[in-house]
Amino acid sequence: MKYIELQIITTTEASDAVSEILYSEGASGVLIEDPNDFNALNKNEKSWDYVEEELIELMGKDARVKGYFPSGEFNETILKSIADRVEKLEGFGLNKGKGTVSTREVSDEDWANAWKKYYKPAKIGERVVIKPTWEEYKAKADEVVIELDPGMAFGTGTHETTIMCMKLLEKYVKDGSTVFDVGCGSGILGITAARLGAGKVVCVDIDEVSCRVSRENAEMNKVAEKVDVRCGNLLNVVSGKADVIIANIIADIIISFSEDAMSFLTRGGIFISSGIIRDRRDDVLSKLREEGFNILEVMEMGEWCAIAAEGD
Repeated sequence: MKYIELQIITTTEASDAVSEILYSEGASGVLIEDPNDFNALNKNEKSWDYVEEELIELMGKDARVKGYFPSGEFNETILKSIADRVEKLEGFGLNKGKGTVSTREVSDEDWANAWKKYYKPAKIGERVVIKPTWEEYKAKADEVVIELDPGMAFGTGTHETTIMCMKLLEKYVKDGSTVFDVGCGSGILGITAARLGAGKVVCVDIDEVSCRVSRENAEMNKVAEKVDVRCGNLLNVVSGKADVIIANIIADIIISFSEDAMSFLTRGGIFISSGIIRDRRDDVLSKLREEGFNILEVMEMGEWCAIAAEGD
């Protein structure tokens, strides 16, 4: 099958927003190639072998977001709509960078495998290692290895927002914890929580492809009995309370459902939020405090920050 690969050259700051534009316009899958992600990892001595240095050099300094559309369903109207929406990102306070849009035809095998050359095993935090399924890795005694094949879903463990979430999960997930992963993508964070000892994990995503991939990845990591994947919007499809809620989304959505997050937490439960551009950090902190959260820590990496807050 032939696909149209639509590439947008942008910035780290705008890459998530651009990927959402592509999904909303009908992309079957989205790939983010951001040298800033890899540079951040390579500065961490524990991430020694994550990506080849020469590949980073070839990528340059710009983030590239690629969306894949079945060729028979792609047309000039979609192309123009995407270009117009990217251009308007500046009006939402996001630096779109070059914002250039280009297209080319590729086969499904080409696009499904093109990104794999970038990924190698990486140690995140003190114990967690992300290992792509096609790579070999011999784990040390204390390491928790997460096997991952993102497929068409967002979430390879390379983005700074995901790295920070995993470090915070290492710190706050206890044996037997109940964890809600809101906006689960490939399921990487929920699976990590389960492998770290959580007794029950509920992963939620509005995208059916993400839900399918999350279930597959949970099976691959032998935690399917702990991980319940549900397709729905935010916390609308969950019940009960969690010891930890994690949301790696964007600042506006975190702000909008922080009140719900408080009501779904056990007393003293932890709300981990990420996907927050530094410029929006204070907005999120203000809202969390307004809802009664006690801010435990703010972690920063690149242009992003993550927040751990305790419920009352």
